[in-house]
Amino acid sequence: MKRIAVLASGRGSNFQAVLDAICAGTIRAGCVRLITDKPGAYAITRAEQAGIPVTVLDYASYPSKQAYEADLLAAMQDCGADIFVLAGYMRIVGDAIVEAFAGRMINIHPALLPSFTGLHAQRQAIEYGVKVAGCTVHFVDTGLDSGPIIIQACVPVLDGDDEDTLAGRILVEEHRVLPRAVSLLCDDRIQVEGRHVRILPPPKAL
Repeated sequence: MKRIAVLASGRGSNFQAVLDAICAGTIRAGCVRLITDKPGAYAITRAEQAGIPVTVLDYASYPSKQAYEADLLAAMQDCGADIFVLAGYMRIVGDAIVEAFAGRMINIHPALLPSFTGLHAQRQAIEYGVKVAGCTVHFVDTGLDSGPIIIQACVPVLDGDDEDTLAGRILVEEHRVLPRAVSLLCDDRIQVEGRHVRILPPPKAL
């Protein structure tokens, strides 16, 4: 059984979606650690309620990004996870971490990549005037939201939408596709060839 660690910075609703899928048996894995850069993140409460160990690395207390990332890398190595899930983790992961966990780290982003990378993706979509928005689960690489795409889901952009209403509609899909991607990765059903991700069929029952 695979071991998962989650990185989160805020409410942790996607973290909760992963935990719920583990409890339901749709993700065949265990969550061994929550790592957060925010001491006040509600994700910590979710982890404590589920009995999951928490590592808090308060970014504001570090003298530099390099010092923070050195401790983050050590924490990720020490937790012994097979897969790392960035679920609302609001920092760009440095090259050393990407290289250490290449092919083992995924992220959920609230846009249909490669459009609208970075922060405030929902606001970017509304300002651009697109008719369809959504979310993307992708592998983490050294670029900004640029790794190979695993799963995407679409939602309509409605007349009168603002950033919050669109974000809420997208979040429903995030809670669906992130656990799905984690499940596929845990079951070794993802094959990556360059930028292309192939979802393998489930093994045949004996």
